[in-house]
Amino acid sequence: MKYKIFYMGCLITLFLSSSVYGTTVPASGQNKQVEWRVTQNWPIPAKSLDIVHTLDGRFVYILTDHNQVEIYTSQGKLQGTIPVEAGTTAIDIAPRGERLYLINNKNKTFSSIAVSFVAKIDIAGSPVKGLADAPITLTIFTDFQ
Repeated sequence: MKYKIFYMGCLITLFLSSSVYGTTVPASGQNKQVEWRVTQNWPIPAKSLDIVHTLDGRFVYILTDHNQVEIYTSQGKLQGTIPVEAGTTAIDIAPRGERLYLINNKNKTFSSIAVSFVAKIDIAGSPVKGLADAPITLTIFTDFQ
């Protein structure tokens, strides 16, 4: 939690300093004992209220003022959105991103949401037993030990 507050403080400081001086944050630079380099930058369609990421760095969860949590890959590809109640002001996640934790200060509630990602497997050309247009397909990998 301390790192999250520190990180948000740094982002706010960089934003305010760029607004005051009418410049944008340079792609890289150094100031005394600190060096930085922007490694990614992508647009967010709404004002962000809070942000967390998985420990492995694969996913970024952003709480927006549109009452939703947007989930992005670390490359900035939107994976999906989860609607949240109005008044949700803070989010956190389990280490692998499998659970989302929400704080709603308006309703004075805590919520825990299980999150899973759907993986599509291309089975074109694979042998199929049963109806080809069945709503569910089971895939068995028998050639692995």
